[in-house]
Amino acid sequence: MVCKKSKIPSFLARHSPGKHPAGLQEGKVMSIIIDGNKIAQDIRQAVREETSALKDRTGIVPGLAVILVGEDPASQVYVGRKAKACAEVGFFSREYKLPADTGEAKLLSLIEDLNQDRLIHGILVQLPLPKQIATDKIIAAIDPHKDVDGFHPYNVGGLVTGSPLFVPCTPRGIMELIARTGIELAGKDAVVVGRSNIVGKPMALLLLAQNATVTMCHSKTKDLPQVTSRADVLIAAVGKPRMITSDMVKEGAVVIDVGVNRLENGKLAGDVAFDEVAARASFITPVPGGVGPMTIAMLMKNTLDAARMTGR
Repeated sequence: MVCKKSKIPSFLARHSPGKHPAGLQEGKVMSIIIDGNKIAQDIRQAVREETSALKDRTGIVPGLAVILVGEDPASQVYVGRKAKACAEVGFFSREYKLPADTGEAKLLSLIEDLNQDRLIHGILVQLPLPKQIATDKIIAAIDPHKDVDGFHPYNVGGLVTGSPLFVPCTPRGIMELIARTGIELAGKDAVVVGRSNIVGKPMALLLLAQNATVTMCHSKTKDLPQVTSRADVLIAAVGKPRMITSDMVKEGAVVIDVGVNRLENGKLAGDVAFDEVAARASFITPVPGGVGPMTIAMLMKNTLDAARMTGR
């Protein structure tokens, strides 16, 4: 799979490190880097314009409630980014920051209040939750029509049958990245490494819906390199830094790196050994700046969609 146009769109760039990565022959075309930052920016701009039009037409302003239980530093950063994104696109937003010892009953009560709040169209509970709170029970308590994370059993079931109200943000963002690069999925071999409910499982279903032949891999998969090396499209979502190496990747594959791992030196690394895999891939996403920005952009789109449902 290669880019057929001679002029590369602004959200794509040739990978050209200072020296050829191991295994790359002189004169070989380098992979194309998919710029998630640029695509996410374009999506947020479109959401901002559509939000303004919705407000002018119906008076409805999309409203998002974000609940954070505890003081996990990473979660606090994510919640801050979501609030900033809401302000950027013209949403109404509320943050609920609860102490780490909050009981399950109190959180369920808050969710029920938000389910009834006409100003709130989307409810997001930042995960992970403290141990005393059952995550499944909390997710199930959210009104499926306000479940902009796409985790409610109603929406998971809808994803299986092809008719969810909302698709989980990260997998939806990955599909958007793939679509905007012009990559055809029908008939391709797609391999997803990682089977989480948040990324791996919904990702497999979305690829299947586009007529890809999908294989899911996990910790019990035998001879993982043999499986991944036949993939036309490889999605890495395991949370292990640089686990996917060049010998695990087919020449010309599309490689999407979902992992965000903090190294001992403080730097971020994906699940893919970027430079060496870029020597074999046709398209590849970087970390940071690949899948990450798309997750919040898709959260904005899901919230806008929820507000539109109210206006129908």
